[in-house]
Amino acid sequence: MFISSPNVPRWLQVLLTEKFYNACIIHEEARKNEKNVYCLDCCISLCPHCLDPHRSHRLLQIRRYVYNDVIKLDDATKLIDCTLVQSYTTNSAKVVFLHERPHPKNNSLRGSGNFCTTCDRSLQDPYQFCSLSCKINHLVKTAAGSISGHLFECNYMALPETGSDDGLMTPDTVLEPAGSARTSSGSGGYGGAVVDCMAALACTATTEVVRKKRTSCSTFRPPCRPACSPVSEMAEISAALMNRRKGNPQRAPLY
Repeated sequence: MFISSPNVPRWLQVLLTEKFYNACIIHEEARKNEKNVYCLDCCISLCPHCLDPHRSHRLLQIRRYVYNDVIKLDDATKLIDCTLVQSYTTNSAKVVFLHERPHPKNNSLRGSGNFCTTCDRSLQDPYQFCSLSCKINHLVKTAAGSISGHLFECNYMALPETGSDDGLMTPDTVLEPAGSARTSSGSGGYGGAVVDCMAALACTATTEVVRKKRTSCSTFRPPCRPACSPVSEMAEISAALMNRRKGNPQRAPLY
């Protein structure tokens, strides 16, 4: 949970305490009315239908992954020093979590390893914070509340050219830690995309070959075999003649 401090600028306090992806009250009857955009100038969350009056403001796209708010690392580094904050790769983009992440159920068995300085969540080396909120809380406690040296002045921030999307990040499996060498289909990176693409092409080619074979087999029809061959037909006629009952003998008339 974020610790409020008078030394933290208002835009950052609201960003780390705002509830995103709630339905917009103003546009509650509209489709796609989740508040997934943050205006740094007005310090409010916006839905896609609220954007027009804020087009000239600094707008930050908030994204969602498994009920957690994340932002792209490229956007975060324009505003905050993200050093030692663990990033993750999903949908071919690096992201960082805004808030402290829930602890796994078996986290009570703490062993050797690296952990978040603020919330003790397990991390990879050399990271020390699991989210931006954890880092800001640590700075407020240890730097006499002064965090100005860790904030950057950003005079321009716009949404992607395609506009505000739904922000839902849905990789094949799970988020992969940054720097992971995994390149399987569930890595969410470019390596996984190439593997998926090659597999799809191979599958498509195999299916096409099978389809062509089936088509050629179905179009070739061997000539119909006669129901009875001449030999068998003669045998049946002979049997019929032999089994025919003899009639009364025919005698020549006497004159």
